[in-house]
Amino acid sequence: MTESTGYARAWEEYWRDAPIEPGGVFWDAPAQETVVRQLPLFENEFDPELPVLDVGCGNGTQSRRLAEQFGQVIGVDLAHAAVARARADDSAGVASYRQLDAADLPAVRALHAELGDVNIYLRGVLHQCDSRDLPRVAEAIAVLVGDRGRAFVVELAEAAGQMLRGLAGGPAGPPPKLAAVFQHGIAPGEVSDQAVPALLRAARLNTLATGELPLNTTEYGPDGRPLTLPSAWWLVARGA
Repeated sequence: MTESTGYARAWEEYWRDAPIEPGGVFWDAPAQETVVRQLPLFENEFDPELPVLDVGCGNGTQSRRLAEQFGQVIGVDLAHAAVARARADDSAGVASYRQLDAADLPAVRALHAELGDVNIYLRGVLHQCDSRDLPRVAEAIAVLVGDRGRAFVVELAEAAGQMLRGLAGGPAGPPPKLAAVFQHGIAPGEVSDQAVPALLRAARLNTLATGELPLNTTEYGPDGRPLTLPSAWWLVARGA
């Protein structure tokens, strides 16, 4: 994807219009419910001397929490509006933020040349990508981690897509925060349970550990309970 595509414009408009209050964005669950629960799965594998990139950082909620654990955290996002929101929400400057299209491999290689090897936190990003960009995003992970870095990748399971379609097609239509995603032309895509490990293997990324973990959202289901989606995670490193 490039910044001139309709896909990129949709993300810019989404973040331009997104509510400012905490929890106003569908996937912006509090860090205590997301990265804090995930830390035991990867913190001992991340080389503390390397920067951490929060890829698809949005408004930086997880970036700020990661910065409490690691020395240098950089949140990157396709949308300039998301980066601006992240900077505004981080008044203490605990992390830094910049625009990056993870499918733009020349830009990715330039960032690696600047930073060297990095660790990557990537939560729920792949199903939001244009399917044509998925191989390039996987390749970007391999470029950025280099020889020393690790990547922690969390992605929705196929069953999550079925749940979202069920919510969208219900009598009342999609709940408000999910509706805002659809209204901006951002439809969560189908990524099969086999697709993510295949993409990682094709990018020469070896799986060191994997498992399942619910992905929290800020939305509520028809029963009034917080909506959690099934997801899988992979801890990967670049192979020889």
